[in-house]
Amino acid sequence: MTAHILLVDDDLVLTDMLGEYLKNEQYEVTQAASSEQAMALFERGERFDLCVFDIMMPGLSGLELLQQIRPQMTTPVIMLTGKGDDIDRILGLEMGADDYLAKPANPRELLARIKAVLRRSPVNQVDVNEGAYQVGPITLDTTTRLACVSGQELSLTSAEFNVLALLMDKAGHVVTKAWLTEKVLHRKLTAYDRSIDVHVSRVRHKLTDLEPSLAQAIKTVRGEGYQMIQVSGV
Repeated sequence: MTAHILLVDDDLVLTDMLGEYLKNEQYEVTQAASSEQAMALFERGERFDLCVFDIMMPGLSGLELLQQIRPQMTTPVIMLTGKGDDIDRILGLEMGADDYLAKPANPRELLARIKAVLRRSPVNQVDVNEGAYQVGPITLDTTTRLACVSGQELSLTSAEFNVLALLMDKAGHVVTKAWLTEKVLHRKLTAYDRSIDVHVSRVRHKLTDLEPSLAQAIKTVRGEGYQMIQVSGV
């Protein structure tokens, strides 16, 4: 089945180029020149397999667009950022973006990121055994892709679900940031790349929102990575 991609950017030359490239790679592509046009598509009930939002646009920014749609839909989103805009990248990830790419966007690099993000949904792509996991009050079912805390459903993006699944699968063991990055983001960890840290941080916050005693359930092991632990008293 052909994946349907939404490109949202006010740079029409860039979106035309990226759109043509993705169509040649057998993707269905819809283009929007502003966040407002994209919102109109969502409000009409249009459905996409993945969205690409430019951060800096006149009117509603890409970050604001992401903030508006995230509570209603879990569609994967890749953000296009300025070359050195680390703060915007982190903000985008904290708001629920799945990945980012610095502009000017190379079509081949964007295609690689799209393929990586689309691969995240089937759980077998992150090497987690099918079935159910439980650590304290946290339960996770890889078949239904449902995670709960004491029976309350956790609202997770695809990347966040895979982070939690891998940590629960390796509960009690330290997993490195490099390993998590390769398994979840399907790329090598590079210097100054904080993407996996932000995804882990979002999982932590969502766990804590439902059960404050889980604040220490995902332990940071300095210089190594992360470890899921059983929190006493939960």
